[in-house]
Amino acid sequence: MSAYTRHPMLFATVVGLIALMLAAIPLPHLLDLIRPDFLLLVVMWFALMTPRIGGLTYAWIAGLSLDAFRGLVLGENAFSFVVIAYLVHYFYLRIRMFPETQQALIVMSLLWLYQFLLFWIDGMTGHAITGWARWLPAITGAALWLPLSGLLARYTQRS
Repeated sequence: MSAYTRHPMLFATVVGLIALMLAAIPLPHLLDLIRPDFLLLVVMWFALMTPRIGGLTYAWIAGLSLDAFRGLVLGENAFSFVVIAYLVHYFYLRIRMFPETQQALIVMSLLWLYQFLLFWIDGMTGHAITGWARWLPAITGAALWLPLSGLLARYTQRS
């Protein structure tokens, strides 16, 4: 019996905290440009595979904690996470039907939408508009989707 089947909310919380720590680790500038949005990937995975656990509340709390951790506009990531989690939750049966490689393309488009929402909120709040490198984490996040999905699925399998 896996830890997920015994305590699914505890498992989701621990995985979310690990993803938050991965988002906060300082990296050199070039690696920081391509750092995937680990916490959003985890939120999308839980919204896709276990929609009752990884719902909108989980996305809002994860986004708010990322806002507080990074010192950004409070609610910027929370709003974006909730929008992405809503779309994943709304289409989760259709997305789960696709093979994992096509799921990675859908994840990449959702990550681009997330970056666009952040871009829009930054523009509305008067923050500096960054260059083309803002869109790179969507590509690395899509590349990371397959191993992350496989790793989390391995720990959630019922035995």
